[in-house]
Amino acid sequence: MKATFKRGVHLNYGSKEPTKHLHTRDFVSDTVQLIMSMHIGAPSEPCVKKGDLVKLGQVIGTPVGFLGIPVHASVSGEVVAVERIPYLMEEPVMAVTIRNDFLDEWTELHPLGSVESVDPAKIVPAIREAGICGMGGASFPTHVKLSLKSEQKCEMIIVNGAECETHLTCDHRLMLESPGRVVDGLRAAMRALNVKKGVIAIEDNKPDAIESMRCAANGRDGVSVRVLKTKYPQGGEKQLIEAVAKRQVPVKKLPIDVGVIVLNVGTCAAIADAVIDGKPLISRITTVTGCVRSPANLRLRIGTIAEDVIGACGGFSDTPGKIAFGGGMTGLCLPNIYMPMAKSTNGIVVYNEKDARSVEEGPCIRCGHCVAVCPIGLNPYQMKVAADADKLDMAEKLHVTDCILCGCCSYECPSRRWLTASFKIVKQKLAQRAKGGTAK
Repeated sequence: MKATFKRGVHLNYGSKEPTKHLHTRDFVSDTVQLIMSMHIGAPSEPCVKKGDLVKLGQVIGTPVGFLGIPVHASVSGEVVAVERIPYLMEEPVMAVTIRNDFLDEWTELHPLGSVESVDPAKIVPAIREAGICGMGGASFPTHVKLSLKSEQKCEMIIVNGAECETHLTCDHRLMLESPGRVVDGLRAAMRALNVKKGVIAIEDNKPDAIESMRCAANGRDGVSVRVLKTKYPQGGEKQLIEAVAKRQVPVKKLPIDVGVIVLNVGTCAAIADAVIDGKPLISRITTVTGCVRSPANLRLRIGTIAEDVIGACGGFSDTPGKIAFGGGMTGLCLPNIYMPMAKSTNGIVVYNEKDARSVEEGPCIRCGHCVAVCPIGLNPYQMKVAADADKLDMAEKLHVTDCILCGCCSYECPSRRWLTASFKIVKQKLAQRAKGGTAK
């Protein structure tokens, strides 16, 4: 039987058609801009200065704090700026800009060899040194996820190959083009934690990827493929665990609290690169689609600027109204086309003026559709009432902090209420208040 979770929505995945059959091609720009805040946790600290010459893979940002990971040069060349730039956060972020010399001269690497024979104790440190974080969107440092406390035990690692977002096909192409790398990364994580069961979960709208991953998993100890029903947000951690492991992650708990760890397929491939070849995370596959002349799946160096990526796809095919990093449900809108992509940037979607036009919200008609589809089991209608009245305490009691901002409620609402946007603002205000801010 195909696995699934309760509630959710069925999206129109026609937006994947322009790129799902396109092989990944490389694009390298003449300049990259690497922000120091590409992961959850304290920003990395720049350790280079303007005028320095750097090699490909060289550390240019050192980790800070428990959740810290290093940032590596994604091209070789000259550092032309170390400065704060506006980005997708509230405050400007530090960034290192490198002019590419196109020599691709690597820094010294330290490969560990086969994932099946390497000392398991060396795997997690190698992942940390490679600067790997979640590549499905959350950007959580992978070495922290794989560093268990004495009382914790992982019984299963689930690899997220659902790619349930609209527009995106980068994970699909990775599973078709480098399935062995995905399995290698999974096996490295399994051996690091002495886990006996690894499951690669893929939605049933990707039959070619299912077959590709089954072939790659054949004969690999403890690795299997599980077929999921195509439904959004099937790729959410808690939804994936419910579908595959039949376990419920309690409120305010983590997947490891039910004995499960979830890794994205891109994260697994990056783990394989780090362990087998000693390479840090300096590139990824990103889907570029929407109103561009030549939609594509591009392997981009981390820090490539959106303007250059769009140029590599022939430029705009229509007047752009909005550009987003990510898919249609959870993507973040860019303030301009000069934003650099990060380790978690799985898509660059350009919407024309018609598709980008905001829809005016209507009055709630008490239909209950938002409640019926919420994958967390919340009450979006009541949360919206609290949000509109700026009643933070009421919203908190309604568990708005547990909202995963998936957008199911907004998608299903016949009155086009701005539900998810309101909840995001409330969550930000509550976080500010928790830090001692002025929000009430």
